[in-house]
Amino acid sequence: MISARHRTNGSSSFAERVRRVVARIPRGKTLTYGEVARRAGNPRAFRAVGTILSKNYDPRIPCHRVVRADGTIGNYNRGAERKKELLRREGALAARATPLWTSQ
Repeated sequence: MISARHRTNGSSSFAERVRRVVARIPRGKTLTYGEVARRAGNPRAFRAVGTILSKNYDPRIPCHRVVRADGTIGNYNRGAERKKELLRREGALAARATPLWTSQ
Protein backbone atom coordinates (compact mmCIF):
# COMPACT_ATOMS: atom_id res chain seq x y z
CA MET A 1 0.00 0.00 0.00
CA ILE A 2 1.31 3.44 -0.93
CA SER A 3 0.91 6.13 1.71
CA ALA A 4 -0.54 9.53 0.86
CA ARG A 5 2.87 11.04 1.52
CA HIS A 6 4.70 8.82 -0.97
CA ARG A 7 2.55 8.56 -4.06
CA THR A 8 4.06 7.07 -7.16
CA ASN A 9 3.88 10.42 -8.94
CA GLY A 10 6.11 12.02 -6.29
CA SER A 11 3.50 14.48 -5.05
CA SER A 12 3.34 15.64 -1.47
CA SER A 13 0.60 14.75 0.99
CA PHE A 14 -2.76 16.47 0.79
CA ALA A 15 -2.08 18.22 4.13
CA GLU A 16 1.20 19.63 2.81
CA ARG A 17 -0.53 20.85 -0.34
CA VAL A 18 -3.28 22.49 1.74
CA ARG A 19 -0.71 24.30 3.87
CA ARG A 20 1.13 25.44 0.73
CA VAL A 21 -2.09 26.82 -0.82
CA VAL A 22 -3.07 28.63 2.38
CA ALA A 23 0.44 30.07 2.84
CA ARG A 24 0.01 31.86 -0.51
CA ILE A 25 -3.22 33.68 0.39
CA PRO A 26 -2.27 37.38 0.58
CA ARG A 27 -3.38 39.79 3.31
CA GLY A 28 -6.87 41.11 2.68
CA LYS A 29 -7.90 38.10 0.58
CA THR A 30 -9.74 34.91 1.46
CA LEU A 31 -10.41 31.51 -0.01
CA THR A 32 -13.20 29.10 0.85
CA TYR A 33 -12.46 25.69 2.32
CA GLY A 34 -13.71 24.20 -0.96
CA GLU A 35 -11.43 26.37 -3.07
CA VAL A 36 -8.43 25.40 -0.95
CA ALA A 37 -9.39 21.74 -1.40
CA ARG A 38 -9.69 22.22 -5.17
CA ARG A 39 -6.32 23.96 -5.42
CA ALA A 40 -4.74 21.26 -3.28
CA GLY A 41 -5.97 18.61 -5.70
CA ASN A 42 -9.10 17.16 -4.08
CA PRO A 43 -12.18 19.38 -4.65
CA ARG A 44 -14.48 17.28 -2.46
CA ALA A 45 -12.18 17.34 0.59
CA PHE A 46 -13.31 20.68 2.02
CA ARG A 47 -13.97 19.09 5.43
CA ALA A 48 -10.47 17.64 5.46
CA VAL A 49 -9.15 21.16 4.82
CA GLY A 50 -10.93 22.33 7.97
CA THR A 51 -9.50 19.45 9.98
CA ILE A 52 -5.98 20.11 8.71
CA LEU A 53 -6.21 23.81 9.48
CA SER A 54 -7.67 23.21 12.94
CA LYS A 55 -4.34 21.66 13.88
CA ASN A 56 -2.25 24.49 12.45
CA TYR A 57 -0.29 26.71 14.85
CA ASP A 58 2.37 27.79 12.36
CA PRO A 59 2.14 31.59 11.93
CA ARG A 60 3.40 31.25 8.34
CA ILE A 61 0.15 29.46 7.46
CA PRO A 62 -2.62 32.12 7.70
CA CYS A 63 -5.50 29.71 8.22
CA HIS A 64 -7.72 32.59 9.37
CA ARG A 65 -7.96 33.58 5.68
CA VAL A 66 -10.01 30.47 4.87
CA VAL A 67 -13.77 30.99 5.15
CA ARG A 68 -16.97 29.08 4.51
CA ALA A 69 -18.66 29.14 1.11
CA ASP A 70 -21.84 30.59 2.65
CA GLY A 71 -19.99 33.79 3.58
CA THR A 72 -19.60 33.08 7.28
CA ILE A 73 -16.10 32.95 8.72
CA GLY A 74 -16.11 29.35 9.91
CA ASN A 75 -14.10 27.95 12.77
CA TYR A 76 -10.64 28.94 13.98
CA ASN A 77 -8.41 27.15 16.46
CA ARG A 78 -7.77 30.39 18.34
CA GLY A 79 -11.45 31.38 18.52
CA ALA A 80 -13.97 32.96 16.15
CA GLU A 81 -13.56 36.43 17.63
CA ARG A 82 -9.80 36.30 17.03
CA LYS A 83 -10.41 35.21 13.41
CA LYS A 84 -12.85 38.10 12.89
CA GLU A 85 -10.36 40.55 14.35
CA LEU A 86 -7.52 39.30 12.13
CA LEU A 87 -9.70 39.46 9.01
CA ARG A 88 -10.95 42.93 9.98
CA ARG A 89 -7.40 44.15 10.58
CA GLU A 90 -6.32 42.84 7.17
CA GLY A 91 -9.29 44.45 5.43
CA ALA A 92 -10.84 41.15 4.39
CA LEU A 93 -13.95 41.41 6.56
CA ALA A 94 -15.12 45.02 6.59
CA ALA A 95 -15.57 45.50 2.85
CA ARG A 96 -15.98 41.80 2.06
CA ALA A 97 -12.72 41.65 0.16
CA THR A 98 -12.66 40.21 -3.32
CA PRO A 99 -11.85 36.51 -3.03
CA LEU A 100 -8.42 35.59 -4.28
CA TRP A 101 -9.67 33.24 -6.98
CA THR A 102 -11.64 35.94 -8.82
CA SER A 103 -8.70 38.35 -9.02
CA GLN A 104 -6.40 36.03 -10.95
